[in-house]
Amino acid sequence: MAAEKMVMVGMLPEVIVVDPGDQVTWFSNAGNLKIEFDPQRSPFASNVFQAPPGVRLSSGPTRSGLNPGTYRYRLSLNDVVVAHGEVLLRAK
Repeated sequence: MAAEKMVMVGMLPEVIVVDPGDQVTWFSNAGNLKIEFDPQRSPFASNVFQAPPGVRLSSGPTRSGLNPGTYRYRLSLNDVVVAHGEVLLRAK
C-alpha cells in the first residue's frame, strides 16, 4: 500500500522523499494554500493544487512511469509565494 507523506506548512521540509505511488498531503490553518509545480515537470496528475485554510490538500499518487528525480514546487499562502520545496521521487 502506498504511503502518505504529510507536510505541515510552517514546518516545511525543504525536500519531501516519496516512493513511486506515494502521495503528498499539505496542510495549513494560516490561509488559502496553493502548490504549483512546473506544468512540464509535475510528479502528479495535476501541477496545481489548492485548498482553503484547515483543509488537507492531497496530491494523489505519483504518475506511473516517472523517472526518479527532483520535482520543484512553489508554495503560496493567500496568493503570496512563501516557500519553495522539492519532491524527491526515489527509484522502485
